[in-house]
Amino acid sequence: MLGAQKGEAMIDTLIAYLDSIKTRDPAPRSRWEILLYPGVLALGLHRIAHWFFAAELFFLARFVNHVSRFFTAIDIHPGARIGRNFFIDHGFVVIGETAEIGDDVTIYQGSTLGGTNPTGGVGGKRHPTIGDGVIISLGAAVLGPIYVGAGARIGANAVVTKDVPEGATMIGIPARSTLVEVKPATQDFVPYGTPCSERFDPATQQFEILKCELETLQKKLAALENERASDQGKKSA
Repeated sequence: MLGAQKGEAMIDTLIAYLDSIKTRDPAPRSRWEILLYPGVLALGLHRIAHWFFAAELFFLARFVNHVSRFFTAIDIHPGARIGRNFFIDHGFVVIGETAEIGDDVTIYQGSTLGGTNPTGGVGGKRHPTIGDGVIISLGAAVLGPIYVGAGARIGANAVVTKDVPEGATMIGIPARSTLVEVKPATQDFVPYGTPCSERFDPATQQFEILKCELETLQKKLAALENERASDQGKKSA
């Protein structure tokens, strides 16, 4: 009886995970199709490799890691800690040993969670910690033992080497924060982490981000003008 309950709980967890991917990717027609995604396979094999790693069965952990990398082109070190509903879209992603990833994180193809060189061969914490709900766009590199705050968005090909505040949008090399904030109007999932354009081409992401900044500045300017006009009206009265 207990075994059946555990089995049902595992199935419910799997269905919830597949549905979380469906909300971020409209391409699949069924849950069965999502099961064929390389990111889903890589995460499943990583759970096994991480179990071996925690049990200090390092060779078996590495063996599972190599099998996963061969079939998926995704390299997740067995030591990495990954939360719920993690989604790698497409593949060719590298995640280092001491990386920690929260819940509902999305990473696009070609991204790296890399580490700094250990001093004198000594390891330690050298990979980033990613907060809940973060979106890391294609080709981005998040390097070193830094923290990326919940809800942040890392733009395409950005190189992040310093801590990222919650809700920030980071672009460039080295990455800098833009004026675009994750507010209620943009807090839902947005493909590639770019909030302004519904039809987003990754090649034009910097233009889209600059357009967002301009719109934000225009709104702030309009608000200041309205406030100034209101103050003048009160003085006149």
